[in-house]
Amino acid sequence: MTHPEHQRRAYLRALGIDVWVPRDADEPAADEPAADEVAAAQLDWAGLREAVAACTRCELAQSRTNTVFGVGNEAADWMIIGEAPGAEEDRQGEPFVGRAGKLLDQMLFAIGESRDSVFIANILKCRPPGNRNPAVEEAAACQPYLQRQIALVRPKLILSVGAVSAHNLLGTDEAVGRLRRRLHRIGPDDTPVLVSYHPAYLLRNPATKREAWADLLSLQARLRGGA
Repeated sequence: MTHPEHQRRAYLRALGIDVWVPRDADEPAADEPAADEVAAAQLDWAGLREAVAACTRCELAQSRTNTVFGVGNEAADWMIIGEAPGAEEDRQGEPFVGRAGKLLDQMLFAIGESRDSVFIANILKCRPPGNRNPAVEEAAACQPYLQRQIALVRPKLILSVGAVSAHNLLGTDEAVGRLRRRLHRIGPDDTPVLVSYHPAYLLRNPATKREAWADLLSLQARLRGGA
């Protein structure tokens, strides 16, 4: 995954790699994964859940009520990846609850799916205070967990909803409206990714529901056609 330079440096700092001081030849290269990232890549579902629940990799561990691991079918054909938990998600420990969650459930039902037939996760596993956007360092701290979830599910397609999700998954700062209607690919398995609007955005901007519906139909067609 390619990230802008400021994101790349923030990721390295979050993984414990000093990007400002020159390294000796015997020190690990900047693109080598940190030990805890390697460990996350070896976990099964139970171990990954435990690691997320006990995580203290960033300051959000101090303010959270619950971690929000993700829900759904662990062998689903597709994943939905959102942004970060809100207040209700933090209380319940489950992604996409409240009004946005109900809208997502309705959208899934409309194409014959449910949150039990897909796997739903977020870029962050902990709620940022005040529902602010995640800091780059916070997203970097959670990245190994999300990467492992994707590796375990092995989805045929990912639906990225919202700007925070799309920007972190794709390493871009393009607007969601410009990223829609294009097939992106990420990770070692070249997993296909479609981008759409976040359900919370749809609640604030009902006129965009038509576009989100078109995105779901596109996703459904790609899955039937083998993505």
